[in-house]
Amino acid sequence: MTNSDAPAPAPAEPQRRAPAGAAVLRSDVTEAIRKAVFEELAAVGFARMSIEGIARRAGVGKTAVYRRWKSKLSLVLDLVSAFAAQGLPVPHTGSLYGDVRALLAVASLALRHPVASQVIPDLLVESVRHPEIADAIKEALLDGQKGVAAVVVREAVERGELPGGTDPDRALDLIVGPLYWRLVVVRGDLPKGYLDDLATSAVAALKATG
Repeated sequence: MTNSDAPAPAPAEPQRRAPAGAAVLRSDVTEAIRKAVFEELAAVGFARMSIEGIARRAGVGKTAVYRRWKSKLSLVLDLVSAFAAQGLPVPHTGSLYGDVRALLAVASLALRHPVASQVIPDLLVESVRHPEIADAIKEALLDGQKGVAAVVVREAVERGELPGGTDPDRALDLIVGPLYWRLVVVRGDLPKGYLDDLATSAVAALKATG
């Protein structure tokens, strides 16, 4: 067989270009935008917040924001959902007072987080006009904590520290309600021994009203 008779080499397959929308989103840019949202919300509130302001504060173009979130509402909902996903750990100290005191310690840290102390109060106002925000806040502030309270109450009942039928929702109100009022609404400091005293009061109230 002569060279002219040799089969022609198969044409190389053309390299396929990745779809335009498949570009990898840089995580450092995403985190910069999220940080900018916290700062922008704290500075101007949700109503006056804009994608332009967020992009300017993050040092990116508006396109970088819109590639990740379609609107400022979806951006804020994403942040609130991420905060909710962190959750509160269920304490297992072996006593009702220990569990309540541990829950208060974790809750006090969570309530001082920028989402709770600066963003959530403003979003509570906006939730009247945006049901999506109301749902996200409910998940962030209530649903996860209700599950934790249910475990604390159930284990206390099993140990004989609380009567059967104790309402976990009421328990959550008695444990975390005063702390939320002081840190988020009043924005007051916690005096030395405050969490210890609050835990003692909450346990006494639970045993009296259980």
